[in-house]
Amino acid sequence: MAVSAERLDHMRGGFQLPSGLVLSFGIERLVYVNGTLVAQASVQIPDVSAMTPEQAQDLAEMKQGMLVQIGGGNTFAPSGAVDGVVIQNTLDGQDILTLTTLDVGVGTLGMFQHLNANAALQDALNRAPGSP
Repeated sequence: MAVSAERLDHMRGGFQLPSGLVLSFGIERLVYVNGTLVAQASVQIPDVSAMTPEQAQDLAEMKQGMLVQIGGGNTFAPSGAVDGVVIQNTLDGQDILTLTTLDVGVGTLGMFQHLNANAALQDALNRAPGSP
């Protein structure tokens, strides 16, 4: 059974610009050590125009960066904002994997529908009797 356009719009969220373009985004950072997830941070903002205080706090925390220390004897004293992922490792033979995923949604369907309608209208006018 097809889902209504209204329900899909609500589920997708996003930010609609005056041009009709819809934008949404999310950021996720993951750090794995020897195949085990040891640190995770994520923020999803499905509708920028209706951002909740919790989403704003998540975004502020994401901006502060992430520090992962593996093993003993690690020290970290940043002189400014981290704004990323810092990994300190004092152990040998560790398999360290870090992933940062940026998810950006651009809803251009409405724009394509508008362009298609304009092209169809132009084609119909060009084929009409008496057209140049």
